[in-house]
Amino acid sequence: MKGPRSADEIRSAFLYACNAELDALKPGNVHRHAPGHGMEVLHFEQAATAAAGPIAEPGASVGKRILRATEASVAAAGLNTNLGIVLLCAPLAKAAGETTFDVGLRRRLGIVLASLDEQDAEDAFAAIRIANPAGMGKVERGDVHAGAQQMTLLEAMQLASERDRIANAYVSVYADIFDFALPVFQEAKLLAHADRTFAVTTLHMALLAEFADTHIGRKFGAETARMVQDEARVLRPQWSPIATAKSLPALQEFDAKLKHRGLNPGTTADFVVTTLFADALIERKPT
Repeated sequence: MKGPRSADEIRSAFLYACNAELDALKPGNVHRHAPGHGMEVLHFEQAATAAAGPIAEPGASVGKRILRATEASVAAAGLNTNLGIVLLCAPLAKAAGETTFDVGLRRRLGIVLASLDEQDAEDAFAAIRIANPAGMGKVERGDVHAGAQQMTLLEAMQLASERDRIANAYVSVYADIFDFALPVFQEAKLLAHADRTFAVTTLHMALLAEFADTHIGRKFGAETARMVQDEARVLRPQWSPIATAKSLPALQEFDAKLKHRGLNPGTTADFVVTTLFADALIERKPT
């Protein structure tokens, strides 16, 4: 029987996921091939190291993991680099520390999400205010600036689920990850052989082509997000079934083009990290 993951295993899996995402070429995002949007790889490394402990804290609620990880990340990096990652990885980390993997990570995740309470919402809203992500507008109910207003975190995510994919992940029990992203990545790993960075690039491009990025949508509108999605689809021969060394020039050109236009598919990057985190937890790697 595969038992619950220890705090050390969860912390190690989180750091692996964050670093593996940075190692791969991911058009529009910051990575080791090129910086972007006023940020460097170092900012993300500092934030990941700072967030890993709070994300894996034994017995902590989802909300406390989100708040403490965000506080630590912003203090370490001096800016918001990983709010979306923290929001997505905190429930997974809690689930991984509580389930036997014969039962299944996703099933336990559903229980964790259904159990989120008003304090989780208050803590998550406080974290969002600290990170102050770009493109946050105001809404009538569930506005982070007004506090949780006696709603649970899951209820707040339900209100935002049609406009934000991270919120929708809470409502769908991470359907985009378990039903789409994980199968894509697991197949890409087999094709990539020794160089896993190509599997991560393939995962990024597959997500970008499948789902309009809601970070771009918040800042530039839904039409621009769909345009980037279409551009990723046009490049499918360069990354499907697997990106290769021959693909790099075309993907680097796309990367430069997105950054020149100020378009950062940040939500896609958040889902890449979370997929890598889930995969590492399931496979119990790294050890």
